[in-house]
Order: sequence, then C-alpha cells, then structure tokens
Amino acid sequence: MAFGRAARIPVTPPPTSWASFSLSPDLLPEANATTICVALAAIGLAKPVYLPTAKEGQYTVDVVLQLTYPTMDLLPEANATTICVALAAIGLAKPVYLGVKQTVIFLSSLSTSKKHHRIGKYNDLQADDSAEGRDADYTTLVDSYYDLATEFYEWGWGTSFHFATRFRDETFRQSILRHEYYLAGKLGVNKGAKILDCGCGVGGPARNIHRFTSADVTALTLNQFQVDRGNALCKKEGCSDMVRLVQGDFMKLPFPDNHFDAVFAIESTCHAPVRTGVYKEILRVLKPGGTFACYEWCLTDKYDKENAIHRKVKKDIEVGDGLPDMCHTSVCTKALEDSGFTIVEARDVALDTGVQIDQGEPWYMPLMPSWSPLAWPRFQFNPVMYRLMPLILAFFEMIRLVPKGTKDTQIMLQAGGIGCAQGGHLGVFTPMWLMVGRKEAN
Repeated sequence: MAFGRAARIPVTPPPTSWASFSLSPDLLPEANATTICVALAAIGLAKPVYLPTAKEGQYTVDVVLQLTYPTMDLLPEANATTICVALAAIGLAKPVYLGVKQTVIFLSSLSTSKKHHRIGKYNDLQADDSAEGRDADYTTLVDSYYDLATEFYEWGWGTSFHFATRFRDETFRQSILRHEYYLAGKLGVNKGAKILDCGCGVGGPARNIHRFTSADVTALTLNQFQVDRGNALCKKEGCSDMVRLVQGDFMKLPFPDNHFDAVFAIESTCHAPVRTGVYKEILRVLKPGGTFACYEWCLTDKYDKENAIHRKVKKDIEVGDGLPDMCHTSVCTKALEDSGFTIVEARDVALDTGVQIDQGEPWYMPLMPSWSPLAWPRFQFNPVMYRLMPLILAFFEMIRLVPKGTKDTQIMLQAGGIGCAQGGHLGVFTPMWLMVGRKEAN
C-alpha cells in the first residue's frame, strides 16, 4: 500500500518545542494501525514542518509522505508501540549499517598495516621537551604521526581532517563543506584555475573545493600512505583528472616559481617548524596577484604560559596532533607578512557570532563526551568508553586482529582530542585562525 498523498491528522495545539512532544494513541481515539504508522513516520522520520491552521478550534498537521508498505495486513496485531519500535529500527538502520561498514573497513586496513610500530619513535620525539629538537626532525615527526593517525581519522571523522563550527540545522558533513567553501571563496578563482592544497591529508578538501570551483587541484602531503589513499579516493569519486595528490615537503615545494593561481591550507601549516619557511615557499609558487588563504592552529590571547592547565592543554595538542610547536595568532600573522604577503584578512573564525552560530554548536563539540552510541566520535570520550577503548584494542592486538601499537596510537589521538576540546572550551586555542594574503603583482 503506497502513501503518496497528504495525511491530515487532528491533534492538540502544538507544544512549545517538538522535543517535548510525543504522540500517544490517546490523541488518536479513532486511529488504526495505518494512521498510527503514518503519524509515527511523519514525526519520527520525515521531520515534518508543523503547519497549524485554525479550523473549528483545532489544529492539523499536513505531512506529505512518500513511504511504501506492502500491506498493513502484515501487521494484524500491530499497536503503536511495536510500530514505533519498527520505525525506529528502520530509521537507525542506515547509520548503523554505515558505521559497521566503516568499522569493518577500518579494522581490515589496520590488520594489514605495517606502520603502527612507529608509535615508539613518535613518542620519543614528542618526549623531547625542547621544541627545537622536534623542529629539527619535523619530517620524521609529522610523517610518523600521519602513518599512525590517518586510518583513525578517516574512520572517526571522514576524509576532511579539520574542524568546523556547526550552524543551526546543519549536519556535521554540511558544516565541514561550508567551512571549506568559505575558504575557497576567498581565493577568487575561476573554472580551470590551478590551485595548490598545501598539506592535504587524503584529499577530502581538495576534492570538495574542486567540485565547488571547477578548478584543477594539486594536493601535497608529506606522507606517502595519504598520497596512495587519496588518489584511490579521487579515482573512486571520478575526479582523478582534475585532482591529484603528490608527495612532498611544503618547506621545499616541488613546483616551479609562479605556478599556481591560488593556494590554500586547512589546519596543515601548523606542522611547519618555522612558519616563514612554508609561507615563503607558498609565495614562491604563487603567481603574481594570486591569493593564499588558510586556517591555522594557534594559541589565543587567553593563553597564559604561567598557567599549568594551559601548558598541559598545549602539550596534549602537540603530542596528540603531531605538532613540533604551537604559536600565538600574532606570530602567524607576522610570519605571513614577513614572508612577503600583503595581509588581506586575519581573524579567528571561531569567534564569529550570529543567530545560526549561537544556536548551533562550537567547533570542539564533536570531541565532548556523550553517552549516545550514535554521537560519534563523542561517544568514545565518555568516562566508560575512554577506559574501555584501550582495553578493546589491546585485546584485538593480542588476537592479532590489529597490529601491535594500535592501542598506544589510539591513546595518543584520544589525548589530543581531549586537549583540543579543553583548549576550545577554555578559549586558549583555535584551529581556525583565518589568514588571507595576496602576492603583489610587482
């Protein structure tokens, strides 16, 4: 039986918010299994817009449904409870299936990984309290980090390895895309322009910005595993002719002078041991009149180096996110100017305000604890899962489902996530210090 027409169901006047509204069979004294099914589907799955219309002192809900059922005779004994459970199961089936599928792919990839033995070397580098020591060996530090972290990132976050403020009514995916498109809009490029993504991960932003601008995008990363993975995704998504990942060091860009129309970097140049080094290289490969736009990881004015909590947050972020050292927003802006760029804009996007932002979620919310298994990755930060995940991975190591070192890698990344969340909550850290610089024509 197909329902393709508007269903008009008399109900009581609307409550203050849908969150407090629940459908009870008592509200539908004449309802049968069919009308209850329609009502539950409308409220639980279709996300209807409530359209109150005065008619003889009553209100109505107009809902257009496009749901198909073989026949209600299959539910001869159905009541509101069983139908609600069934509909909930249908509604959760897709996210559960996708989550299980992604986890199977993740575990399968880990089972053949040869990289997680590098956790010991990585921890040795981060154990050096001297930032100079980490800066000197930054290529090993960053390459080791992304060998360890890439599969975890893609599993828990997606293919765009960055944060984004979540506006009201946005999904996580929509917020990520908007954040990327906003930066792309700063570049001022036309169809067919040659763009460089400087520090690209597995190329999520590169592919998205290509689709947004129709530009030709070259994406560079230090890590060969990310190059291979990203190019496989480009081929899978049908954009390998316009988006390609290459291996290289952004402190020594493997491109000629004046080669790109625009360059962008999303939360990547924070891995540079010296900011002026990477910015000067970007200036060199950028055509005269071209624009460089980036989101930087920075300490804010609220950071107090005499505060032990602030120092721990800084260290946790550096260790958990593969950073040689973190600097203040002013240091980044000055480095960009000293490198030869004309500063067009420099500000903290995390401090933007507005109704949609104020009623949305801050960028660090995905790292805050949650008891809901569907709120991933927040679920892993609740007190139980925080202690349980290392034990689960240790067991997987013992039965050789995942390689040795996986547990330590997860602990490292978890500490980094907590550091970022604390830094955002305290306001001492931002992952979205926006800088836009122009290379003058002369």
